[in-house]
Amino acid sequence: MVTGENEASKSDLTFEQAMQRLDEIVRKLEAGDLPLDASIRAYEESMRLVAFCREQLDKAEFQLEQLTLDAVEEGPAGEERA
Repeated sequence: MVTGENEASKSDLTFEQAMQRLDEIVRKLEAGDLPLDASIRAYEESMRLVAFCREQLDKAEFQLEQLTLDAVEEGPAGEERA
């Protein structure tokens, strides 16, 4: 049986935990030892985890863009640009 099916929906799930779970799922699917139903559930969970990770990466990218814009607007030595 595949565990952690609802892990992607937990608010305390970190990006790293989601990636680790994805790695586990991939290994199980590649091994080919899961019954068909369990394989389908594992695939569904992996898609939720991928969506979660993509969302986290998008948020991180936005934060980095904001930090870069703020740094450019401040100019050298923290001076505000006109």
